[in-house]
Amino acid sequence: MAKRKEDPPPAGAPAWMATFSDLMNLLLCFFVLLFSMSTVDAKKFEAVAASFSQTFSIFEGGATAIGDGILISNGVSQLNELDQYINSTGKSAESEVEKDLMKEYSEASQQQAEEMVEKIEEALKENANEQEFEKAIDIDFTSQYVSLTLNGAFLFDSGSADLKEEAYPVLDKVAQLLSRYATSTVEIDGHTDNVPIHTSRFESNDALSSFRALSVFNYFIRTTSLDPANLRHAGCGEYQPIADNATPEGRAKNRRVEIKIFTEMSNY
Repeated sequence: MAKRKEDPPPAGAPAWMATFSDLMNLLLCFFVLLFSMSTVDAKKFEAVAASFSQTFSIFEGGATAIGDGILISNGVSQLNELDQYINSTGKSAESEVEKDLMKEYSEASQQQAEEMVEKIEEALKENANEQEFEKAIDIDFTSQYVSLTLNGAFLFDSGSADLKEEAYPVLDKVAQLLSRYATSTVEIDGHTDNVPIHTSRFESNDALSSFRALSVFNYFIRTTSLDPANLRHAGCGEYQPIADNATPEGRAKNRRVEIKIFTEMSNY
């Protein structure tokens, strides 16, 4: 009768022996650490600090504190000069290189806006009704956009958001200008004076300014092939005046619609 052969023992040390060895090593390290902390040798401490400085860039030149703070070895630090320390490590919030790049970017956007203004002014001068357009449109610009400001009284009757027919030629001309910058973002903002309004249609100046901006937006959508995705409209109410509301002239200037054509390099 065949005899069953015993299975060979598993290779290597038993599993309990590996666990026991790890435990002994940990205990040994723990007691060595306690022993090393029982006495503090200044020279050894400086050597360890210098080693940390080279390895982790925590200390500088073997120093034991940052500024006027408590020793790091105590586990507590009062970093009274934290900003100075961070800057000294080269981790400032905005590096000089980033500042230079932002400056160059802003200057390039400014130059692009200036070129847009020149082209728009030339286009308006080509029209026979140049004087009419100059009265109805004010042109301004920043490094982010070119702004075409349309007089509110020219576009709408008092307390109304329906466009006047005599405003159509001016809006058509503006639409031609916008078609030259079809890929740019265009924002249409409605503004009012601070005279309160409350009607069945407009409960406040906020509502009136929003509807006026929407009327101009809808006119461009109906009469042009501009992409609606590039057009924005918003009502700003009475909160962004450009003149003194205490005078009739100032209130007339504040009743306006601004059309902002953003440059391709703007951060809109």
